[in-house]
Amino acid sequence: MSLLNLYQNNYLIVIVFLLLGVLLPIVALTAGRFLRPHAPNAAKQTTYESGIDPFHDSRVQFNVRYYIFALLFVIFDVETVFLYPWAVAYEKLGVFALIEMLIFVVMLLIGLIYAWKKKVLKWT
Repeated sequence: MSLLNLYQNNYLIVIVFLLLGVLLPIVALTAGRFLRPHAPNAAKQTTYESGIDPFHDSRVQFNVRYYIFALLFVIFDVETVFLYPWAVAYEKLGVFALIEMLIFVVMLLIGLIYAWKKKVLKWT
């Protein structure tokens, strides 16, 4: 098998996957449009909020602390993602990787202590 045919086969596989990735949702949505019942009326098009009509604006201002709490959660969640592969390959990496990971964890702890001192972690 020549090198040109090998490359053409690789491109052919990519093209097939791209076509499937585009056609599959289109076919599924089109089939759903034809198969579902369609009987619109005024009652179905009204706004629904827990079984009662909405009586105020749906936009509510949230406290900024919720966003900061979520951001801290994401930061420490990403830390876990970085710690797992390091722990799996610890025997191969050696002491140098241990020191690097300790520096990484200490930097995150410094950030947590800073947030704690700024009283970001209090709910009230």
